[in-house]
Amino acid sequence: MFTLTVLGTAAPYPQPDRPCSGYLLRTENAKVWVDAGPGSMMNLLRHTRLEELDAIWLSHLHADHTLDLVNAYYALSFGLLPKVAPIPVYAPAGMGDRIGGWFLQPGVADEVLELQDLSDGHEVRINDLSLLSKPVKHGTEAYGLRATANGRTLVYSGDCAPSPGLDVLAAGADVLLCEADVDQPSEVHHTPEDAGELARRAGVGRLVVTHVGPALDRVAATKRAAVVFGGPTLTAVENESLTV
Repeated sequence: MFTLTVLGTAAPYPQPDRPCSGYLLRTENAKVWVDAGPGSMMNLLRHTRLEELDAIWLSHLHADHTLDLVNAYYALSFGLLPKVAPIPVYAPAGMGDRIGGWFLQPGVADEVLELQDLSDGHEVRINDLSLLSKPVKHGTEAYGLRATANGRTLVYSGDCAPSPGLDVLAAGADVLLCEADVDQPSEVHHTPEDAGELARRAGVGRLVVTHVGPALDRVAATKRAAVVFGGPTLTAVENESLTV
């Protein structure tokens, strides 16, 4: 079993019943929280417990993808949860400084969060789940993700404009989870048409459209992406799960 559960899709701020970016990847032997946008932890806790996570993976350091790491720290440190080894957090360099800045105390979260820097080609094996990261274009250090388990593959764009690294990750994926934030071409985000073109070009099995910005309707954005892709195209909706 390899499933994707949507925890949040809003950009660039949370909306009623729609937190910012967050996803839960689950296999028979691994659970990984991918992006921790504000509000996403609330939905994470509908599906699992923080202390059951094997890792957290963050695409970049913008607030709409990381702020619930603060809540995770408070829950793990002061929430009377069972004590576990620090949860590995795979993120761009600088996450430690960011956390230290939030609390005005460097290293404050070290007892519960084990920070590890992402890099081009960074790969980690978490039981039966493999995570491969490559850089993407977003005007800051940012990564896309290729997650593979039991012969099935999900690719997540994070936030980015069309990028060579994302093409490499997406090639032949069973599921492509791709942002479609903007209505017009951008140097930092995909349009719905960009997402559809990537899915077509990479030969993916299914496209899931997410992180649709406030200037667009997410159902309409999905339809626009589907026209270009020509294959199965879904809208990412909070608390819905799909099998990869």
